[in-house]
This record gives sequence, structure tokens and C-alpha cells, in this order.
Amino acid sequence: MKQKTHSGLKKRIKVRKSGTASFRKSSKNHLLTDKSKRQKKSFPNGMPIDATQMGRVKKLLPHARIK
Repeated sequence: MKQKTHSGLKKRIKVRKSGTASFRKSSKNHLLTDKSKRQKKSFPNGMPIDATQMGRVKKLLPHARIK
């Protein structure tokens, strides 16, 4: 049987041309006046996925070209 991609993770992760994957951090949608500038500006292009979690991500997205 074919292995399916995890559609929930597929929507949350972006794979770049270099093969690295990133995801969007939480707490950036509303109530932004209460949050510090540092908290809002950190990782504007998405936070890179840690190497310890990369194996789990590769298993859930088998067809993605992640290094």
C-alpha cells in the first residue's frame, strides 16, 4: 500500500530550495500590542526545524525533498 503524506503537517511546513524546512511560530496573529518587538520580529521567514525533529518530519512527509 502507498504511504500517504500527513496533510496536517503538509500545511504547516515549507520546504525551501536548499532542502531545509521551516514552520511558522505561534503567537503572531492577534493581541500584538501586548507582545515585545523582539517576540514579533523573530524568524520573519519561519523558524527552521531542529535536527532532532527532522527524522519525524521526513517520516510524515515521505515525498518531500528534505535534507
